[in-house]
Amino acid sequence: MHAGRLRILMLLLLGWLWLSPGPPVLAQATLAPAGSPKILEFDRKFCPVCQASERVILAVKGEYPGQFAVQKLYIDEADTMFRRYKVAIVPTQVFLNAAGQEVARHEGVYKKEALIQKLRQLKFIHD
Repeated sequence: MHAGRLRILMLLLLGWLWLSPGPPVLAQATLAPAGSPKILEFDRKFCPVCQASERVILAVKGEYPGQFAVQKLYIDEADTMFRRYKVAIVPTQVFLNAAGQEVARHEGVYKKEALIQKLRQLKFIHD
């Protein structure tokens, strides 16, 4: 009987994983103009910490539409970019100025106000 319950639990879990929408996708509705500053968000799919990081970035991007771009990069899809920027842990945010030069980097999840402060300091956003 115990093995039967375990089998049912596994089937339910696999079904949920199969039907779940997967990780959130960064919204493209508020695209920044070409030559805008950009945040490269380095993540791993299905990573809860990475998803928390994305929610913070999306919230800030929504409050400052069109002022900066965000590019989401997953390790299993963008291995070359991970090596190029020497990303060791996820989530990592790499901040690029309008010329494409790295001007800052952060590992982990930002608190919303700290991210806004950093973006103001880098002149990525203005009120």
